[in-house]
Amino acid sequence: METREMRYFVAVAEELHFGRAAQRLAMAQPPLSRAIQQLERQLGVVLLHRTTRAIALTEAGSVLLREARAALDAVEAAERRTRRAVAGQPGVVLATKAGASTELLSKLLHAYAAEPGAVAVEVMLCGPGQPEGLLRTGRADVALLHRPYDTTAGFDTEDLHTEQQIVVVPAGHPLAGRANMSLAEVKALTDLPLPRWPGRDGSYPDGPGPQVRDHTQLLQLIALGLACAVVPESLRTQLREGHAALPVPDAPAVTTVIAWPPHSRSKAVADLVRTATRL
Repeated sequence: METREMRYFVAVAEELHFGRAAQRLAMAQPPLSRAIQQLERQLGVVLLHRTTRAIALTEAGSVLLREARAALDAVEAAERRTRRAVAGQPGVVLATKAGASTELLSKLLHAYAAEPGAVAVEVMLCGPGQPEGLLRTGRADVALLHRPYDTTAGFDTEDLHTEQQIVVVPAGHPLAGRANMSLAEVKALTDLPLPRWPGRDGSYPDGPGPQVRDHTQLLQLIALGLACAVVPESLRTQLREGHAALPVPDAPAVTTVIAWPPHSRSKAVADLVRTATRL
């Protein structure tokens, strides 16, 4: 497949509407429809279920969407890293989720700055799920990711820290005085629904919880009694008087990892990773 064909398919698969996909691609709808039909013939599979009223992905279409996104990310990353190499930019771009691993990040930057030959580190603070994408597309050289929330497949990684999770509720809520809660109990809180974070395409999943973009917004919603949230234990340091935190013993542990592309030959990235593992 050509990258052009993959871009066409990804647009149609994400929009599930040929008209909107054609508008997004700045092209006419008939040639886009023909290109998808030709791609199906080329692969020998049906990628889309089409009716007069709707379009849906087949199982094969779902697989191609996932793989095409990864392939396009790799192409984009190659272009960006090549241009940066030619530009001779000596610094390292580190992506991390805003509000997460704050203490670890501070120690890492301080320790790395003391290393011989240390270069400037540009820190990109972003929303949940975004550091992984920035690393995959070449916008970042290295990232702090958090399993199981982030996918580390395709990266080289080193585990840095593992911690348990807590549920944050309003300080005045009747549950605030409990010793702990189970994950099932948290999900059953109809008066304090879990928040909804945006997906990779910017859209929000369906559900009763409020839409959130960052931890500052989330903590304010919790203090107002409009939501609760299950977060890593280290986020206790960001809580204020309007919050209460309870352990959730059966929630999956969160492991902070430092991740980088396996083909990276950057000495600065290697030094940064080595410093992180020493911490």
